[in-house]
Amino acid sequence: MDDVLPDGHVIKRGWFITYNTYAMGRMESIWGKDFGEFKPERWLDSVRGGGRTAMVCRQESPFKYPVFHAGPRICLGKDMAYIQIKSIVAAVLTRFRVDVLNRNSRPEEVLSLTLRMKGGLPVRVRPRSAAGDERD
Repeated sequence: MDDVLPDGHVIKRGWFITYNTYAMGRMESIWGKDFGEFKPERWLDSVRGGGRTAMVCRQESPFKYPVFHAGPRICLGKDMAYIQIKSIVAAVLTRFRVDVLNRNSRPEEVLSLTLRMKGGLPVRVRPRSAAGDERD
């Protein structure tokens, strides 16, 4: 049986359909003219409360940013992955100051099953002071 995608494209019976998440993450039609720029604020919203403004992570549509896939075949471990990364980052950043070295150079990408940086991300990690001084 043939099928029709929401945008009107017809998919014939027996066709093999695939997509490239790496390419989708770099498409002007999805992310805008500045798609190639490092802009973490793309995924942040300002939230006001208690006289303060905080930045919170905004969840993108899994069909736009399909790192965990979408629909009925979405990754069952997605929520656990988010819980783990948030708890690890919170634990590390409350105890240590992490400075990225070579900030002005762009890391070289290594294409594999998962996208990673050649040589990793060089950082300097120092304990925070007991008083929680941001300058330590």
